[in-house]
Amino acid sequence: MTTHQKLIDSARYLIQTRGYNGFSYADVAEEVQVRKASIHHHFPAKADLARAVVEESRAGIVQQISLLAEGEFDPVERLRFYTQYWEKCIADATAPFCVAGMLAAELPSLPPELAESVRTHFRDLSRWLETILTRGAQLGVFRFHGAASAEAEAFISLVYGAMLTARAYGDASKFADVARGGLRRLVGTTSLAAD
Repeated sequence: MTTHQKLIDSARYLIQTRGYNGFSYADVAEEVQVRKASIHHHFPAKADLARAVVEESRAGIVQQISLLAEGEFDPVERLRFYTQYWEKCIADATAPFCVAGMLAAELPSLPPELAESVRTHFRDLSRWLETILTRGAQLGVFRFHGAASAEAEAFISLVYGAMLTARAYGDASKFADVARGGLRRLVGTTSLAAD
């Protein structure tokens, strides 16, 4: 792995666990075992490093959007995959909170370019979810009233709220309970097959 990628990975974990204002280049340098000057060579400012973290996350969403047109489409499985990804990351502490979610909580204090990257991340995520929900409704799988865009925003709120609940209680299972309940409501059943 390159030093550049190690710096991004270190910053990702530090943002997820401490937030943007809770870490410095000294923390990254210690974790990656490089000098601070080396970090500045790759990322002149802390905001540049944080933007690289957010952009890497956005690239994953953009890739998922492009995959929607390929192969079989099971909207429940797409949403379940998304929530199970976070369930695993929270349980094993590899990604205890979404980096964009942590940064969104600090939005008023972020540099403008970083704040815009965070907003774009959420717009991409919302578009991806809206596409899944729309196609799922067309297939008769999801039942909701109102616009798919509002349902996508509600689902984002549910997932990020579940992350917060798990963190507040120190109990990863809280995330799974809330996320599964959200899926059940979308499908319109009182029971959803076990994962």
